[in-house]
Amino acid sequence: MNRRFTLLVLAAVLALSACLGVVLYQPLMVASGFASKEICSGTFVSGLHPNGVYADMVKPEGAIGTISGLIHFDVDRDEREVTTSIAGLYRTQAVYGEGMGCMLVHRPEDADLAAAADFNFSVGLSHSQAPEIAGPAVVEPENEQLRAALDRAFAEREEPPYKRTQAIVVVKDGKIAAERYAEGVGVETQLLGFSATKSVTNALIGILVRQGKLSVDQPAPIAAWTNEKDPRHMITINELLRQTSGLALKQTSSGFDPASRMIFLERDMAGFAQEAKLVAAPGNQWAYTDGNYILLSRIIRDAVGGRASDVRQFVQRELLGPVGMKHVTLEFDATGTPNGAMSMLASARDWARFGLLYLNDGMAGNDRILPAGWVKYSSSQTLDTGYGAGFWINLAASGNAPYGLPWGMPHVPRDAFFAMGNMGQHIVIVPSQHLVVVRLGMSHHPEGLIAGADRLVADVIAALEHDSKKTEAFKRK
Repeated sequence: MNRRFTLLVLAAVLALSACLGVVLYQPLMVASGFASKEICSGTFVSGLHPNGVYADMVKPEGAIGTISGLIHFDVDRDEREVTTSIAGLYRTQAVYGEGMGCMLVHRPEDADLAAAADFNFSVGLSHSQAPEIAGPAVVEPENEQLRAALDRAFAEREEPPYKRTQAIVVVKDGKIAAERYAEGVGVETQLLGFSATKSVTNALIGILVRQGKLSVDQPAPIAAWTNEKDPRHMITINELLRQTSGLALKQTSSGFDPASRMIFLERDMAGFAQEAKLVAAPGNQWAYTDGNYILLSRIIRDAVGGRASDVRQFVQRELLGPVGMKHVTLEFDATGTPNGAMSMLASARDWARFGLLYLNDGMAGNDRILPAGWVKYSSSQTLDTGYGAGFWINLAASGNAPYGLPWGMPHVPRDAFFAMGNMGQHIVIVPSQHLVVVRLGMSHHPEGLIAGADRLVADVIAALEHDSKKTEAFKRK
């Protein structure tokens, strides 16, 4: 689509919106904010080229491609910030801070928060108790069938939408059996998990439950809901985890929806979410939204001290350190609340280490990180959906998950459960196979989304079983 035609389309849309009284400010600001934030994270956390991040992650999302000729972004490497505008308007800015990633700037003073002492903390507050999964070198598959499985997952389409696979890590019996990375990505490259971050929030809540600071059955400790006449005061932590809170925080990723506004336009994301009214009785209706996990993120922040630095030390000490996750960035809003709905970046190996924590029933080596029974709770079915409590489960269910995606992976064992994020982020845990498969990318085609993950994991299982049979046959000779 050429620039002139794009301008004509936008002019027509703006004229029509004026006639109909439709406000386009929010979706255009959301689009601008999405571009600023993700280009910033991709550039300064992942170390990717900003033009590639825009082309592969931002431009193909929703209707952004329609107005791409009007979008301008500027990357200031000295100040470590990204500024985006649309048609010279709808300006947003994201700023990077060492160790805390990128944050959208809503007030002039927010730009200073990235360098504030509140975000500084001592790295290495605890040592890993988990066995190492590989040496420093990339682990090449020894099995040709396994190599072929990775070849298929990385094979790119000749025309858009593309798969854009960035990383795959296969962990069998606690060791990496194979891994592969796209050009510009390596074993230490931190990649955005999008909503796979919700599964990390599940772990942080689990740790607080183990410590006796929270209970999943207690009413969510949200100050704005304490009045017993407020029907929201009975929403439990369990209902937030299971996406059954009943709150009016609809998520369509259209830019018009309240969840998009919360993430990209609000300085205090949890403050916005806690004002949502009930549209269904808590526990009775499943509705996927980042809002529930932003509220859980605020609960975590308040339970560990109330500041971003408290959160970061808690996460390092209680989760990252013991599990051995070395290359991780959890991002925050300007109030010090982590974006536990969609903004953790980690290396593919670290996402695999996180999967191993759940494969090993919440244990890291000999240390219990998650409460006994937490993994079973997290992977148990919510109502009649394919969702558990922060994880997707591999049970057949009617209907579709959000955005028309199927609930599960039909060619993968039923006991599998997985963390899943936008654009094809998958951390698949298969207990019956002692297996974790991580697939990360910037995908906009089904072959790179859940259908592709289904085939990848099925191919990996078949390859490993083939290798095992060959080994057994050799031993019998």
